[in-house]
Amino acid sequence: MPSSFNGNALRGTFFLIFGLWWSVKYPLKYLRRKANAENQPSHGVQRLEVLEGTVKAFFALAGILAEQFVPAGPHLLLYSPKTHSWTDLTHWHYTTVYLFFLLSGIVEVVSHSPLKLPVGLDRLSLSIALLIEGLLFCSHDYSDAALDHHLHSLLSIVIFAGALCALLEVFIRDHFVLEFFRTSSFLLQGSWFWQIGFVLSPPWGGPGWDQTDRGNFMFLTMCFCWHYAGALAVMAANSAVSRCCNESCQLKFGDIDVELDCGMCIRKGKSSSGALLPESGSDDK
Repeated sequence: MPSSFNGNALRGTFFLIFGLWWSVKYPLKYLRRKANAENQPSHGVQRLEVLEGTVKAFFALAGILAEQFVPAGPHLLLYSPKTHSWTDLTHWHYTTVYLFFLLSGIVEVVSHSPLKLPVGLDRLSLSIALLIEGLLFCSHDYSDAALDHHLHSLLSIVIFAGALCALLEVFIRDHFVLEFFRTSSFLLQGSWFWQIGFVLSPPWGGPGWDQTDRGNFMFLTMCFCWHYAGALAVMAANSAVSRCCNESCQLKFGDIDVELDCGMCIRKGKSSSGALLPESGSDDK
């Protein structure tokens, strides 16, 4: 779906979903890590990671099918023997991007399976997927569409920044600042894809923005900064909500935990052979 609003909206939604999910997941993970001194990942957390990888792989597969089998798509035909030319290489570029995110999702699922792949391999696969995405955007043929090139150049900046962040996470695991920055890069990618769709191919029809107006360049560069400010605001709001939910859950279930602990002590006293009671009895004697 090159140069179409639906195609950019699909790509933007992919990144926005993961950015929004991470903006809730990582603050809760950080708060739990502060409360739990042992910092041992539970089976529930591992199942959640597997689910996340599965969803990533599913969305990437859906993107591949959408790019290939839309009415104007190449339908898995890379080279046309009739015209002796490549077929819809832009569609194939986006298919390749989705392919590496599909591989990233599969690696993430396998990393938390009983196979026990090396730690950090999931982040490495994500970094590679982002690097491939940035490389393919840099090699696009924009012809004389200067504004189109400018929009995707700004997008490439955040793509490579996210790739570098994911690469650092291979060696610095569970670092909240790196996770925070990676989340903001995904939110910015998602919203900027939507912005590209509105600029180049408005959903209400008609031509896109003027490709030669230098004012559009200045405004969209400023708008890119606003998008990042919005991503930071969303993350701050979700972090605050996550903190409030975490504290309210502790208040709600704190008394229940105490009662359960007391019940376990009483049950242990009844079921044991009376390790404490004979001592009190011997004292009485």
